[in-house]
Amino acid sequence: MKRNILSFLVALLAATLAYLFFAPVPIAPAAWTPPAAPALVGPYEQNSRLAPVERLSLGQGHAPEDVAIDSDGRIHGGLEDGRIVQLQPDGKQPRVFANTYGRPLGLVFDREGNLIVADAIKGLLSISKTGEVKLLTDQADGVKFGCLNDLDVAADGTIYFTEASNKFPMSQHVNDLLEHQPNGRLLAWDPKTQQTRTLLRDIYFANGVAVSPDQTFVLVCETGMYRVRRVWLSGPKQGQSDVFIDNLPGFPDGISAIAGDKSSDRKDKFWLALVTPRQALFDRLLPHPFLRKVVYRLPKSLQPAPQRYSFVLALDAQGHVIDNLQNGASDCYSQIANVVEHNGALYFGSIGEDSLGRFTLR
Repeated sequence: MKRNILSFLVALLAATLAYLFFAPVPIAPAAWTPPAAPALVGPYEQNSRLAPVERLSLGQGHAPEDVAIDSDGRIHGGLEDGRIVQLQPDGKQPRVFANTYGRPLGLVFDREGNLIVADAIKGLLSISKTGEVKLLTDQADGVKFGCLNDLDVAADGTIYFTEASNKFPMSQHVNDLLEHQPNGRLLAWDPKTQQTRTLLRDIYFANGVAVSPDQTFVLVCETGMYRVRRVWLSGPKQGQSDVFIDNLPGFPDGISAIAGDKSSDRKDKFWLALVTPRQALFDRLLPHPFLRKVVYRLPKSLQPAPQRYSFVLALDAQGHVIDNLQNGASDCYSQIANVVEHNGALYFGSIGEDSLGRFTLR
């Protein structure tokens, strides 16, 4: 009897090891050795400034990744089930504004008052003031989009947006990060020609987008590389790209621009959301493709997961950190994915909360 039990346990162990080491996986990991994560000191010093974040209920729903505010001050968030919910300026009276029947991620209003949406499933959408949904584009270079993520609208109406991955859907975004391959790109849709072109290819999980207030460049968050890239739209470097800020202490997600005030000393700046701090274990796995295949085969509960943490940075026009907002309490408004400044307050979207967040600037 004991021998049978021992044989069974040996066989079970052998089968488990065979699965962990050799079972087929959909990821093809590439080796990358990241730079050492910066310590949370100096410009990244830990603090609890985001402790007073107010939660704005959207009713039933989850993960309002982005937030957009219309010309009347009404607040909008897109939920996992495709609904886009509208709140009044006071953050109350939620109502369904529209339904994309996909997964609305990036949200921004254009100058005509249409809500432009980067929908991970449906494509690039325009929603009228009455909630009518129109498809602008769902492909580029003759290929359907894999997973749209975020966007911004330039002064001339051009929509700059990201395809996070052409291999994995948003529901499998962790696979793209585990694989660490350049599956993303930055695109632009021209409202005059209604054509889509690719501005930047080979991005490691293309995420947030922000056009600079002076319209000279567009920023794109490269989540898989812990950095923000810059693509020049005009000037002597037009068409070229470079790194705006590198080796961030967290995973960069959404980014938004806020114009300065020429009548005061307020300068142009960008708000950057770090959806979760860097994880030492994940960084140690990145140089080892085989180990990441093993991690993929583990139960989800044993895989690296986002930390419950609030982390937002403000950057100046040169990519320097000029403000740092955090909160690590267990009840924090966590996994902030996007930040929008409006009338002296910051509004947050999140992939881990059921509500939007609002934080009064002082």
